[in-house]
Amino acid sequence: MARKDITMTHDEQQAFLAQGHTLIVTTIGKDGWPHAAPMWYFLDGERVAFRTFTKSQKIVNLGRNPKITILLEEGEAYEELRGIMIKGTARLVDVPAQVLGMYGELSRRYAFVGTEVVPLEGEALEAAFGRFASKNTGVIVEPECIVSWDHRKLAGAY
Repeated sequence: MARKDITMTHDEQQAFLAQGHTLIVTTIGKDGWPHAAPMWYFLDGERVAFRTFTKSQKIVNLGRNPKITILLEEGEAYEELRGIMIKGTARLVDVPAQVLGMYGELSRRYAFVGTEVVPLEGEALEAAFGRFASKNTGVIVEPECIVSWDHRKLAGAY
């Protein structure tokens, strides 16, 4: 008997990405080894995007080789496991105004200070993160291969 298809539809993938919390970002180091790191992210249309310090190992690696793999997963018990892995090419964004906008997008999803999410824009965004924008690089993941799974679709039948 063939295993049930547990692949997420396009809409399920987008909904899963929209509600996820911490992305695992993997780049390729100078020594050829994978470098994995957790990152906060947001959706730029249907693409995953994040920002990080320009001197971070992720950006150094992506400057040398733009291949990137990202992973988002959730679930504890086998029948609850869901995830998406996206292999793609990183498009780097180094324009400070655009990077500042990425901080704004992240402020709509994450509590940078305390426990409350405080969306920032305009002068408040500039005051909070403007001085960091020129020291950061944004990354937009251009997908080439998407693999997803949702074990809830198995309905207990493995």
